[in-house]
Amino acid sequence: MISEQKIKDIEGKALGIRKTIVEMLTAAGSGHTAGPLGMADIFAALYFHILNHDPHNSEWAERDRLMLSNGHIVPVRYAAMAHAGYFPLEECLTLRKFGSRLQGHPERLRLPGLETTSGPLGSGLSQAVGYALGARMDERTFRVYCIMSDGEQDAGNVWEGAMFAGTYKLNNLTAIMDRNNIQIDGHTEDVMPLEDLRRKYEAFNWHVLEVDGHNIAAVISAVEQAKAIYEKPTLIIAHTIPGKGIKEIEFDYRWHGKPPTKEEGKKFLNELRTMSGTIESEHQ
Repeated sequence: MISEQKIKDIEGKALGIRKTIVEMLTAAGSGHTAGPLGMADIFAALYFHILNHDPHNSEWAERDRLMLSNGHIVPVRYAAMAHAGYFPLEECLTLRKFGSRLQGHPERLRLPGLETTSGPLGSGLSQAVGYALGARMDERTFRVYCIMSDGEQDAGNVWEGAMFAGTYKLNNLTAIMDRNNIQIDGHTEDVMPLEDLRRKYEAFNWHVLEVDGHNIAAVISAVEQAKAIYEKPTLIIAHTIPGKGIKEIEFDYRWHGKPPTKEEGKKFLNELRTMSGTIESEHQ
């Protein structure tokens, strides 16, 4: 069982990641805000507890593989990687700049520690399925994780990957869906209704868990449960708040692909600093 102190430490990392996201998007003047802020807790849990990885040896053969299907939320991955020691934190301010290793969508050959290049939504699960099947064929012990959005469930390729994984019982694969209920044109249930997601994946022979994506202990527990499932892959539906941490933009789909202005960035950072004091008091 994870200790309360470790949860507190990861919460602190998540807050630092959120601050870095705001700083890098403000400096870039472009990019996506709502999704990265909403996924900060999950990425903190991944990079500071869940993943078997080595920031100083990004090509380690036995590392867990983390695929980011919804590549537009990559600022949260860059921020988490920087805080974990993959590259200097100040490099985050080069996001989307010409020649930067930190492009608006992740490019595998630019930055060590990225497993795939992503951008076209709907492709990541199939890529993760390929890795998981390859690991089984090679008798490797690493696990494969795939982060995907709820909006990209509109894409048919997702369901091809889901069907393949269920058919071949890829129990070394865990997918985590960011169920924040928004996409670029509005709320998911208005654009293209997705529910009942649990029953759909269960029909494809997946084990499905649902968690509060901001409850770090619950996220970690769900991942541990996934490791105990031997006959099928697992999907963790993580219910998150888009824009989490910045009250005025939470739940607002218009911030899906909108960066803060310099003035908004200053205001958002002040709000996150206030949040820091709240986290400290909750654990005292």
